[in-house]
Amino acid sequence: MLKAFWNDEQGVGIIEIILILVVLIMLIVIFREKITEIVEKAFSNITKNGNKINSNLSI
Repeated sequence: MLKAFWNDEQGVGIIEIILILVVLIMLIVIFREKITEIVEKAFSNITKNGNKINSNLSI
């Protein structure tokens, strides 16, 4: 019975997914400030350069 329990791999996929999610959440928490900085710069560039793109369009 103990050998059958040890060899049973049912639920291993769920544990792997949970571990991957935990690692991703930890990375987000650790690099939160850097991620925020990158996203803010990206949206700032999009906002600044959006007017240039829109002015060049002719419909």
